[in-house]
This record gives sequence, C-alpha cells and structure tokens, in this order.
Amino acid sequence: MEGMAYGAGKAGGAFNPITFFQQPHTILRILSWFFSIVIFGSIANEGYVNRPDEAQEFCIFNRNQNACNYGLFMGTLAFLCCLVFLALDVYFPQISSVKDRKKAVLADVGVSAFWSFMWFVGFCFLTNQWQVAKQEDNPLREGGDAARAAITFAFFSIFTWAAQSFFGYQRYQLGADSALFSQDYIDPSLDAGAAGDPYTSFTAGGDDLGQGAPVGGSSYQGMNGEGGGGVPGVLREDSGDERRMGE
Repeated sequence: MEGMAYGAGKAGGAFNPITFFQQPHTILRILSWFFSIVIFGSIANEGYVNRPDEAQEFCIFNRNQNACNYGLFMGTLAFLCCLVFLALDVYFPQISSVKDRKKAVLADVGVSAFWSFMWFVGFCFLTNQWQVAKQEDNPLREGGDAARAAITFAFFSIFTWAAQSFFGYQRYQLGADSALFSQDYIDPSLDAGAAGDPYTSFTAGGDDLGQGAPVGGSSYQGMNGEGGGGVPGVLREDSGDERRMGE
C-alpha cells in the first residue's frame, strides 16, 4: 500500500478516534482487556470457598492455591499489557522512523503470541483443577459461576490474543514504502541546514570563463594606446609599419 509504513500513514497526521476504534487489532485489544478483568474479578471475588465447619478459605479449583494464583497473576498482567499496547497503538502513527515501527510491530506479534499460549495453559490448568475438585470441599456449590466464567474467558482470550498476533504479522508483511519513509530518523532542523543551493561555477558576464570579457572588465593596452585583442604582452604586427610611415 503506497504511502503506508506497517499499517499506518506518514507521521504527523491528526488522530482520528473513530478510525482508531474501528481497527481490528484495537477491538481485539479491548476484548482481551475486558476478558482479563472478568478472569481476575471472578477469582478474586468468589474464587475462595470453605466448608461450613472451616474458617479458612481455599481456592475453589480443587483447593489448589496455584490455580487461583495463576489466574490472578495472569489476569493482572494481561490487563496492564492491553493498556500498554493500546497506548502504543495511539502513538504508533506519530513514529517517524521505520525501524522503530518495525520493532513495535514485531513486539506486538511476539507478545500477543506469548499471551495466547499462556492463556491456553491457563485454560487447561483451570479446567483440569475444576474437574477434579471434590464436592465435599464445597458442599454448597458456592462460586461455581465464577469458576466457570474464569475458565470460559480464559478460553476466549486464547483466540483474541492469537488474532492480535495474526494482524500484527499482517502489518509486518506490509512493510514500508521506502520512497516516503527514511530508515533512520533525521532531525528536520539538521536536514534543512544541510540542504542548500547547489554549488555553481563562477562566470564573468553571464558566460563561462574564456568566452566572455576578461575578468574584472579590463583589457590590455598596446604600445600605441589601442586596446589589444590578443594575448597580453604580444604586440600587433602592423604597429611597426605604422611607425615607419610616420617617419
């Protein structure tokens, strides 16, 4: 696409919020951000239960504290990561260096693929621990909806992050138009100072040297006071005849 560099136009354009929120990767980031909130909130609010005769609460996922810690930790990090990449998406069109844009796109591809894998692991882990949970550990079946919500949105997160990685790879394949974007950023003030009028050779009288009048407009005066049209220091041949006729 002509005039584009990794999915965005030339730097310095005005920010259009409508266009920004209509972009596929922006929608996917917002969905991933929402899913991480649901996972974190479900486990933090209703992810710990106890028996009627117990005071201490345990993780609803088979009383495995690691399962709840995994969901809380990954949900928090995913929430922050979505905010960081949303901010990067807003700033991305203002990046003038193609190399910096390339690094940002590659980071998007790698991080999104990482989160897709981690949510796949989390989905399998939480599902397994929920299946092997004992009914006697939660006879009132408290927190069941929260556990299922965490598992469900962990499953959805696999695809939202994988789709972000896919769209990031598409932007990487678009590359850049080398005619409009420099590989290295150049300070406009330095670039303006370096660009001046090209050097032109000195000419006298509007013509090249050797074709116009002598430099400075002077001419050689011969012995008889007449201007010499030849090379300075050489007398005209008819000067001697004029002297003899005068004698």
